Amino acid sequence: MPGRRQAAAAAFLAVALTLTACGGDTGPPADAKARSGGEGCIKDFDPGKDYFPVKSTVKHAKNFTLRYERSYQVLTVNEPYPKGKPESYVLVKCGAPKPELTGELASAQQVTVPVKSLYSASTTHLPLLTETGTLDALTGVASAANISSAQVIERVKAGKVTEYAKDRTLNAETVIGAKPDVLMTQGTDDPQYPKLRQAGIAVVANAEWLESSPLGRAEWVKAMAALTGAEKRADEVFDTIEGDYRKVAEKGARAVAAGKPVEVLPGTMHQGTWHMPAGGSYAARLIRDAGGTYPWAGEAGTGNVQLNFEAVYAKGGEAPVWIADQKWKSTADAVKADSRYGQLKALSGGAVWTNTKALGPSGGNDYFERGVLRPDLVLADLFALIHPDRAKDHTFTFYTRVPKP
Repeated sequence: MPGRRQAAAAAFLAVALTLTACGGDTGPPADAKARSGGEGCIKDFDPGKDYFPVKSTVKHAKNFTLRYERSYQVLTVNEPYPKGKPESYVLVKCGAPKPELTGELASAQQVTVPVKSLYSASTTHLPLLTETGTLDALTGVASAANISSAQVIERVKAGKVTEYAKDRTLNAETVIGAKPDVLMTQGTDDPQYPKLRQAGIAVVANAEWLESSPLGRAEWVKAMAALTGAEKRADEVFDTIEGDYRKVAEKGARAVAAGKPVEVLPGTMHQGTWHMPAGGSYAARLIRDAGGTYPWAGEAGTGNVQLNFEAVYAKGGEAPVWIADQKWKSTADAVKADSRYGQLKALSGGAVWTNTKALGPSGGNDYFERGVLRPDLVLADLFALIHPDRAKDHTFTFYTRVPKP
Protein backbone atom coordinates (compact mmCIF):
# COMPACT_ATOMS: atom_id res chain seq x y z
CA MET A 1 0.00 0.00 0.00
CA PRO A 2 2.65 2.62 0.84
CA GLY A 3 4.43 1.70 -2.36
CA ARG A 4 1.33 2.27 -4.46
CA ARG A 5 1.00 5.92 -3.58
CA GLN A 6 4.74 6.48 -3.86
CA ALA A 7 4.63 4.96 -7.33
CA ALA A 8 1.68 7.12 -8.32
CA ALA A 9 3.34 10.24 -7.00
CA ALA A 10 6.96 9.42 -7.79
CA ALA A 11 6.87 12.16 -10.37
CA PHE A 12 7.16 14.78 -7.70
CA LEU A 13 7.12 13.22 -4.26
CA ALA A 14 10.56 11.69 -4.44
CA VAL A 15 11.90 14.67 -6.32
CA ALA A 16 9.96 17.34 -4.59
CA LEU A 17 10.85 16.48 -1.06
CA THR A 18 14.55 16.38 -0.90
CA LEU A 19 14.88 18.98 1.75
CA THR A 20 15.09 18.64 5.52
CA ALA A 21 16.68 19.72 8.67
CA CYS A 22 16.66 21.14 12.11
CA GLY A 23 13.99 22.44 14.35
CA GLY A 24 12.87 21.96 17.86
CA ASP A 25 11.14 18.63 18.31
CA THR A 26 8.31 18.71 20.78
CA GLY A 27 7.41 15.43 22.41
CA PRO A 28 3.84 14.51 23.31
CA PRO A 29 2.55 15.33 26.78
CA ALA A 30 2.76 12.51 29.29
CA ASP A 31 -1.02 12.25 29.61
CA ALA A 32 -1.79 12.51 25.90
CA LYS A 33 -1.93 8.76 25.33
CA ALA A 34 -5.19 8.56 27.25
CA ARG A 35 -6.89 10.55 24.51
CA SER A 36 -6.78 7.58 22.18
CA GLY A 37 -8.43 5.26 24.66
CA GLY A 38 -11.94 6.66 24.54
CA GLU A 39 -11.75 8.44 27.90
CA GLY A 40 -13.98 11.45 28.36
CA CYS A 41 -17.08 9.88 26.79
CA ILE A 42 -20.35 11.70 27.47
CA LYS A 43 -22.16 10.13 30.43
CA ASP A 44 -25.28 12.28 30.60
CA PHE A 45 -25.98 13.72 27.15
CA ASP A 46 -27.26 17.29 27.01
CA PRO A 47 -28.37 18.27 23.46
CA GLY A 48 -27.78 21.93 24.22
CA LYS A 49 -24.16 21.54 25.34
CA ASP A 50 -21.11 22.07 23.13
CA TYR A 51 -18.93 19.00 23.56
CA PHE A 52 -16.04 20.37 21.52
CA PRO A 53 -14.41 23.07 23.67
CA VAL A 54 -11.30 22.93 21.46
CA LYS A 55 -11.97 23.55 17.78
CA SER A 56 -9.22 23.32 15.18
CA THR A 57 -9.06 25.95 12.45
CA VAL A 58 -7.68 24.91 9.07
CA LYS A 59 -5.40 27.65 7.73
CA HIS A 60 -3.18 26.16 5.02
CA ALA A 61 -4.63 22.85 3.86
CA LYS A 62 -6.98 23.03 0.89
CA ASN A 63 -8.02 19.39 0.65
CA PHE A 64 -9.95 18.99 3.89
CA THR A 65 -12.32 21.00 6.07
CA LEU A 66 -13.65 20.63 9.61
CA ARG A 67 -17.08 21.79 10.74
CA TYR A 68 -18.21 21.53 14.35
CA GLU A 69 -21.69 20.94 15.74
CA ARG A 70 -22.51 20.44 19.41
CA SER A 71 -21.93 16.70 19.63
CA TYR A 72 -20.37 15.86 16.29
CA GLN A 73 -18.06 17.29 13.69
CA VAL A 74 -17.93 16.88 9.94
CA LEU A 75 -14.60 16.08 8.30
CA THR A 76 -14.76 16.58 4.53
CA VAL A 77 -11.96 15.52 2.19
CA ASN A 78 -12.43 17.43 -1.04
CA GLU A 79 -10.39 15.07 -3.23
CA PRO A 80 -9.91 11.74 -1.42
CA TYR A 81 -7.82 10.43 -4.32
CA PRO A 82 -6.88 11.93 -7.70
CA LYS A 83 -10.10 13.10 -9.41
CA GLY A 84 -12.21 11.51 -6.68
CA LYS A 85 -15.44 13.15 -5.52
CA PRO A 86 -15.58 14.80 -2.06
CA GLU A 87 -16.23 12.53 0.91
CA SER A 88 -17.61 13.62 4.28
CA TYR A 89 -17.36 11.76 7.57
CA VAL A 90 -19.53 12.49 10.60
CA LEU A 91 -17.42 12.16 13.74
CA VAL A 92 -19.74 11.65 16.71
CA LYS A 93 -18.54 12.27 20.24
CA CYS A 94 -18.47 9.07 22.29
CA GLY A 95 -21.63 8.83 24.39
CA ALA A 96 -23.70 11.08 22.14
CA PRO A 97 -26.57 9.69 20.06
CA LYS A 98 -25.92 9.35 16.36
CA PRO A 99 -27.40 12.38 14.61
CA GLU A 100 -30.20 11.94 12.09
CA LEU A 101 -28.91 13.90 9.13
CA THR A 102 -30.39 14.87 5.79
CA GLY A 103 -29.04 15.85 2.39
CA GLU A 104 -25.52 14.79 1.47
CA LEU A 105 -24.71 13.84 5.05
CA ALA A 106 -27.59 11.35 5.26
CA SER A 107 -25.40 8.67 3.67
CA ALA A 108 -22.09 9.81 5.18
CA GLN A 109 -20.08 7.36 7.26
CA GLN A 110 -20.50 7.98 10.99
CA VAL A 111 -17.55 7.33 13.29
CA THR A 112 -17.54 7.40 17.09
CA VAL A 113 -14.62 9.47 18.36
CA PRO A 114 -12.10 9.28 19.82
CA VAL A 115 -11.36 6.09 17.90
CA LYS A 116 -9.82 3.21 19.81
CA SER A 117 -8.51 1.26 16.82
CA LEU A 118 -7.07 2.73 13.62
CA TYR A 119 -5.51 1.02 10.61
CA SER A 120 -3.08 3.15 8.63
CA ALA A 121 -2.29 2.76 4.92
CA SER A 122 0.67 5.16 4.88
CA THR A 123 3.75 5.80 6.99
CA THR A 124 2.99 9.52 6.76
CA HIS A 125 0.17 8.96 9.27
CA LEU A 126 2.46 7.63 11.97
CA PRO A 127 4.03 10.94 13.08
CA LEU A 128 0.52 12.40 13.34
CA LEU A 129 -0.06 9.87 16.11
CA THR A 130 3.34 9.89 17.80
CA GLU A 131 3.56 13.69 17.93
CA THR A 132 0.10 14.00 19.50
CA GLY A 133 0.56 11.17 21.99
CA THR A 134 -2.15 8.97 20.47
CA LEU A 135 -0.06 6.08 19.14
CA ASP A 136 -2.03 3.61 21.27
CA ALA A 137 -4.89 4.01 18.79
CA LEU A 138 -2.77 2.47 16.02
CA THR A 139 -3.58 -1.23 15.61
CA GLY A 140 -2.76 -1.85 11.95
CA VAL A 141 -0.30 -0.80 9.24
CA ALA A 142 -0.11 -1.82 5.61
CA SER A 143 3.46 -3.07 5.98
CA ALA A 144 6.19 -2.64 8.55
CA ALA A 145 8.90 -2.76 5.89
CA ASN A 146 8.72 0.97 5.12
CA ILE A 147 8.44 2.18 8.71
CA SER A 148 11.31 4.11 10.27
CA SER A 149 9.73 4.98 13.64
CA ALA A 150 11.25 2.86 16.42
CA GLN A 151 8.09 3.29 18.50
CA VAL A 152 5.86 1.86 15.79
CA ILE A 153 8.27 -0.95 14.90
CA GLU A 154 8.31 -1.98 18.56
CA ARG A 155 4.50 -2.11 18.61
CA VAL A 156 4.52 -4.30 15.52
CA LYS A 157 7.04 -6.68 17.11
CA ALA A 158 4.97 -6.79 20.29
CA GLY A 159 1.90 -7.86 18.33
CA LYS A 160 0.01 -4.67 19.12
CA VAL A 161 -0.03 -3.60 15.47
CA THR A 162 -1.03 -5.91 12.60
CA GLU A 163 0.27 -5.81 9.02
CA TYR A 164 -2.63 -6.09 6.58
CA ALA A 165 -0.99 -5.52 3.17
CA LYS A 166 2.48 -7.05 3.29
CA ASP A 167 2.50 -7.71 -0.44
CA ARG A 168 1.03 -4.25 -1.20
CA THR A 169 -2.39 -5.83 -1.65
CA LEU A 170 -5.03 -5.08 0.97
CA ASN A 171 -6.18 -8.25 2.73
CA ALA A 172 -9.84 -7.45 3.34
CA GLU A 173 -10.41 -10.56 5.46
CA THR A 174 -7.62 -9.55 7.84
CA VAL A 175 -9.05 -6.06 8.26
CA ILE A 176 -12.65 -7.22 8.64
CA GLY A 177 -11.60 -9.83 11.18
CA ALA A 178 -9.81 -7.19 13.27
CA LYS A 179 -12.77 -4.77 13.09
CA PRO A 180 -10.85 -1.50 13.50
CA ASP A 181 -12.91 1.63 14.00
CA VAL A 182 -11.26 3.29 11.01
CA LEU A 183 -8.97 2.46 8.12
CA MET A 184 -7.22 5.62 6.97
CA THR A 185 -6.30 5.55 3.29
CA GLN A 186 -3.16 6.93 1.67
CA GLY A 187 -4.99 9.12 -0.81
CA THR A 188 -5.62 6.38 -3.36
CA ASP A 189 -8.67 4.27 -4.16
CA ASP A 190 -8.83 0.50 -3.67
CA PRO A 191 -11.40 -2.02 -4.91
CA GLN A 192 -11.48 -3.56 -1.41
CA TYR A 193 -12.74 -0.40 0.30
CA PRO A 194 -16.45 -0.97 -0.51
CA LYS A 195 -16.19 -4.42 1.09
CA LEU A 196 -14.78 -2.87 4.26
CA ARG A 197 -17.55 -0.28 4.39
CA GLN A 198 -20.18 -2.99 3.97
CA ALA A 199 -18.61 -4.77 6.95
CA GLY A 200 -19.09 -1.66 9.06
CA ILE A 201 -15.52 -0.39 8.97
CA ALA A 202 -15.19 3.32 8.29
CA VAL A 203 -12.77 4.11 5.47
CA VAL A 204 -11.48 7.65 5.93
CA ALA A 205 -9.33 9.28 3.27
CA ASN A 206 -6.04 11.00 4.01
CA ALA A 207 -4.87 12.69 0.81
CA GLU A 208 -2.31 15.09 2.22
CA TRP A 209 0.01 14.35 -0.72
CA LEU A 210 -2.35 16.27 -3.01
CA GLU A 211 -1.59 19.48 -1.10
CA SER A 212 0.93 21.71 -2.88
CA SER A 213 1.80 23.65 0.29
CA PRO A 214 4.30 22.18 2.79
CA LEU A 215 2.35 23.62 5.70
CA GLY A 216 -0.86 22.40 4.09
CA ARG A 217 0.41 18.84 4.19
CA ALA A 218 1.56 19.20 7.78
CA GLU A 219 -1.83 20.55 8.81
CA TRP A 220 -3.40 17.14 8.22
CA VAL A 221 -2.34 16.44 11.79
CA LYS A 222 -5.59 18.24 12.64
CA ALA A 223 -7.63 15.80 10.55
CA MET A 224 -6.06 12.90 12.41
CA ALA A 225 -6.65 14.65 15.73
CA ALA A 226 -10.35 14.96 14.92
CA LEU A 227 -10.44 11.16 14.95
CA THR A 228 -8.28 10.64 18.04
CA GLY A 229 -9.58 13.52 20.15
CA ALA A 230 -6.20 15.24 20.33
CA GLU A 231 -7.21 18.59 18.87
CA LYS A 232 -5.51 20.68 21.53
CA ARG A 233 -2.18 18.90 21.17
CA ALA A 234 -2.42 18.91 17.37
CA ASP A 235 -2.94 22.67 17.36
CA GLU A 236 0.10 23.11 19.60
CA VAL A 237 2.24 20.86 17.41
CA PHE A 238 1.19 22.58 14.20
CA ASP A 239 1.62 26.10 15.59
CA THR A 240 5.20 25.26 16.55
CA ILE A 241 5.92 23.77 13.12
CA GLU A 242 4.38 26.75 11.37
CA GLY A 243 6.39 29.21 13.44
CA ASP A 244 9.67 27.38 12.88
CA TYR A 245 8.98 27.08 9.15
CA ARG A 246 8.38 30.82 8.86
CA LYS A 247 11.63 31.58 10.68
CA VAL A 248 13.64 29.53 8.18
CA ALA A 249 11.71 31.03 5.25
CA GLU A 250 12.64 34.48 6.54
CA LYS A 251 16.30 33.43 6.48
CA GLY A 252 15.85 32.32 2.89
CA ALA A 253 14.30 35.65 1.97
CA ARG A 254 17.15 37.56 3.61
CA ALA A 255 19.72 35.46 1.75
CA VAL A 256 18.02 36.26 -1.56
CA ALA A 257 17.80 39.96 -0.68
CA ALA A 258 21.54 39.97 0.01
CA GLY A 259 22.38 38.47 -3.35
CA LYS A 260 20.24 36.23 -5.52
CA PRO A 261 18.62 32.78 -5.28
CA VAL A 262 21.06 29.89 -5.52
CA GLU A 263 20.32 27.66 -8.48
CA VAL A 264 19.76 24.01 -7.67
CA LEU A 265 18.94 20.92 -9.69
CA PRO A 266 16.17 18.79 -8.14
CA GLY A 267 15.55 15.11 -8.88
CA THR A 268 17.06 12.33 -10.96
CA MET A 269 16.20 10.19 -13.96
CA HIS A 270 13.48 7.55 -13.49
CA GLN A 271 13.14 5.03 -16.32
CA GLY A 272 14.59 7.47 -18.80
CA THR A 273 12.57 10.49 -17.70
CA TRP A 274 13.46 13.35 -15.38
CA HIS A 275 10.33 14.43 -13.49
CA MET A 276 11.01 18.10 -12.83
CA PRO A 277 8.70 19.76 -10.27
CA ALA A 278 6.51 22.48 -11.76
CA GLY A 279 6.57 25.97 -10.30
CA GLY A 280 3.44 25.57 -8.19
CA SER A 281 4.45 22.25 -6.67
CA TYR A 282 5.32 21.27 -3.13
CA ALA A 283 8.99 20.93 -4.04
CA ALA A 284 9.10 24.28 -5.79
CA ARG A 285 7.67 26.00 -2.72
CA LEU A 286 10.30 24.45 -0.46
CA ILE A 287 13.14 25.41 -2.79
CA ARG A 288 11.85 28.96 -3.10
CA ASP A 289 11.33 29.38 0.65
CA ALA A 290 14.88 28.12 1.24
CA GLY A 291 16.28 30.85 -0.98
CA GLY A 292 16.86 28.70 -4.02
CA THR A 293 15.60 28.50 -7.58
CA TYR A 294 15.83 26.27 -10.65
CA PRO A 295 15.22 26.81 -14.38
CA TRP A 296 11.69 25.38 -14.32
CA ALA A 297 10.48 27.36 -11.31
CA GLY A 298 8.30 29.45 -13.62
CA GLU A 299 6.44 26.48 -15.11
CA ALA A 300 2.73 26.55 -14.28
CA GLY A 301 1.13 23.65 -12.42
CA THR A 302 1.48 21.70 -9.22
CA GLY A 303 2.71 18.44 -10.74
CA ASN A 304 5.83 17.87 -12.78
CA VAL A 305 7.39 18.47 -16.16
CA GLN A 306 8.70 15.36 -17.90
CA LEU A 307 12.08 15.94 -19.52
CA ASN A 308 14.91 13.98 -21.06
CA PHE A 309 18.46 14.33 -19.79
CA GLU A 310 19.55 16.58 -22.64
CA ALA A 311 16.84 19.13 -21.83
CA VAL A 312 17.76 19.08 -18.14
CA TYR A 313 21.46 19.43 -18.83
CA ALA A 314 20.94 22.32 -21.25
CA LYS A 315 19.26 24.46 -18.58
CA GLY A 316 20.36 22.98 -15.27
CA GLY A 317 23.68 21.29 -15.91
CA GLU A 318 25.64 24.17 -14.39
CA ALA A 319 23.67 24.29 -11.13
CA PRO A 320 26.15 24.17 -8.22
CA VAL A 321 23.82 22.09 -6.02
CA TRP A 322 22.08 18.86 -6.98
CA ILE A 323 19.27 17.58 -4.75
CA ALA A 324 18.93 13.93 -5.72
CA ASP A 325 16.63 11.19 -4.48
CA GLN A 326 18.73 8.04 -4.54
CA LYS A 327 20.53 5.89 -1.94
CA TRP A 328 23.96 6.53 -3.44
CA LYS A 329 26.94 5.86 -1.19
CA SER A 330 29.26 7.92 -3.41
CA THR A 331 29.11 9.98 -6.59
CA ALA A 332 30.58 6.95 -8.35
CA ASP A 333 27.24 5.23 -7.80
CA ALA A 334 25.53 8.10 -9.60
CA VAL A 335 27.78 7.78 -12.62
CA LYS A 336 27.29 4.02 -12.56
CA ALA A 337 23.52 4.52 -12.64
CA ASP A 338 23.80 6.88 -15.63
CA SER A 339 27.14 7.97 -17.04
CA ARG A 340 25.63 11.26 -18.19
CA TYR A 341 25.37 12.37 -14.57
CA GLY A 342 29.13 12.85 -14.72
CA GLN A 343 28.54 15.93 -16.88
CA LEU A 344 26.71 17.78 -14.09
CA LYS A 345 28.67 20.55 -12.41
CA ALA A 346 27.31 19.69 -8.96
CA LEU A 347 28.70 16.16 -9.21
CA SER A 348 32.21 17.28 -10.08
CA GLY A 349 31.98 20.01 -7.44
CA GLY A 350 30.89 17.62 -4.71
CA ALA A 351 27.57 19.28 -3.90
CA VAL A 352 25.26 16.30 -4.39
CA TRP A 353 22.69 15.74 -1.66
CA THR A 354 20.17 12.98 -0.98
CA ASN A 355 17.35 12.71 1.54
CA THR A 356 18.53 9.37 2.89
CA LYS A 357 20.20 10.25 6.18
CA ALA A 358 17.45 8.80 8.39
CA LEU A 359 16.62 5.26 7.28
CA GLY A 360 14.81 2.64 9.33
CA PRO A 361 16.06 -0.91 9.95
CA SER A 362 14.27 -2.19 6.83
CA GLY A 363 15.17 0.79 4.67
CA GLY A 364 12.14 2.94 5.39
CA ASN A 365 12.97 6.60 4.80
CA ASP A 366 12.02 9.00 7.58
CA TYR A 367 11.98 11.81 5.04
CA PHE A 368 8.81 10.32 3.58
CA GLU A 369 7.47 9.52 7.05
CA ARG A 370 8.20 12.33 9.49
CA GLY A 371 9.25 14.84 6.85
CA VAL A 372 5.66 15.38 5.72
CA LEU A 373 4.60 16.54 9.18
CA ARG A 374 7.86 18.43 9.72
CA PRO A 375 8.41 20.72 6.72
CA ASP A 376 10.20 23.04 9.12
CA LEU A 377 12.96 20.45 9.44
CA VAL A 378 12.98 19.78 5.71
CA LEU A 379 13.23 23.49 4.96
CA ALA A 380 16.03 23.94 7.49
CA ASP A 381 18.02 21.18 5.80
CA LEU A 382 17.37 22.67 2.42
CA PHE A 383 18.39 26.15 3.51
CA ALA A 384 21.63 24.78 4.96
CA LEU A 385 22.63 22.87 1.84
CA ILE A 386 21.74 25.81 -0.43
CA HIS A 387 23.35 28.46 1.80
CA PRO A 388 26.07 26.59 3.73
CA ASP A 389 27.82 29.83 4.63
CA ARG A 390 24.71 30.96 6.52
CA ALA A 391 24.13 27.69 8.39
CA LYS A 392 27.58 26.45 9.38
CA ASP A 393 26.41 24.89 12.64
CA HIS A 394 23.38 23.14 11.17
CA THR A 395 22.81 19.49 12.01
CA PHE A 396 21.01 17.75 9.17
CA THR A 397 17.91 15.70 9.88
CA PHE A 398 17.04 14.11 6.54
CA TYR A 399 19.69 15.16 4.03
CA THR A 400 23.22 13.96 3.65
CA ARG A 401 25.96 14.92 1.21
CA VAL A 402 26.98 12.20 -1.25
CA PRO A 403 30.78 11.88 -0.93
CA LYS A 404 33.21 11.50 -3.77
CA PRO A 405 34.86 8.06 -4.01
